[in-house]
Amino acid sequence: MELDLSGFNTRISDDMHTWEEVSLLYNSALKQITTKIEILNEEFQEVHRYNPIEHIKARVKSPESIVKKLKRNGYESTIENMVRYVNDIAGIRIICSFTSDIYRIAEMISNQKDIQVLLVKDYIMNPKDSGYRSYHMIISLPVYLSDRIVNVKVEIQIRTVAMDFWASLEHKIQYKFEGKAPHHINYELHECAAMVASLDARMLQLNEEILSIEAEK
Repeated sequence: MELDLSGFNTRISDDMHTWEEVSLLYNSALKQITTKIEILNEEFQEVHRYNPIEHIKARVKSPESIVKKLKRNGYESTIENMVRYVNDIAGIRIICSFTSDIYRIAEMISNQKDIQVLLVKDYIMNPKDSGYRSYHMIISLPVYLSDRIVNVKVEIQIRTVAMDFWASLEHKIQYKFEGKAPHHINYELHECAAMVASLDARMLQLNEEILSIEAEK
C-alpha cells in the first residue's frame, strides 16, 4: 500500500532526511531492539530454564496516524516535529506471563549499555482512569549507518497476556465509539480491568507456589 505523505513537509533541512530515510531509521531501530530482546529471552531460558516472554509485536506508526497525533497536540505536520514530538513512531510490545516478568524485562533492557532510557510510565502501579495497565518505556538506541550514527527513539510497552487482551478490546470499543463510549460501557471496562489485575495477581501467586514446591524436591 502506498503511503500518503501529503500531510508532511517531507524535507527539514539540507542535512536532514526524507520520510523514506526516516522510515528506514525507525524500522532499523525496531529490528535492533527486537533482536536484543530475543537474545535476552534466549539467555534467560539457557540460564534459568524459563522464558519470561510469550511473544513480541513490533510496528512503525503510519504517516496518517502521525499527522493526526501532531494535529491533536497542536503541531505542524513536518518530519522535524514528528521526530521531536512523537515518541511512539517505532513501537514494540512485549507480552509476558506474569507481572514479575515485566519488571525483570524492563531491568534487562535498561542495563543494555547502548540503550538510554528517556522516560518510564508505570501504568501497573498507577493505572489510568480507564483501568489500563501496562509498563511503558521510551528509549533511545543508536542506528549505525554507512556514514553516521543516529540515535532513534522507540516506545516499549510491556504487559501480561491478560493486560494485552483487555487493552486490545478496550481499544476496539473506544475506536468504534470514537473515544466517546457510553458511561455504562466505560464502567464495565473498568470493572473488567480490576478482574484482570486480580487474575494476574492470583496467577503470579500460583506460579510462585509451584516454583517453591519444585525447589523443595
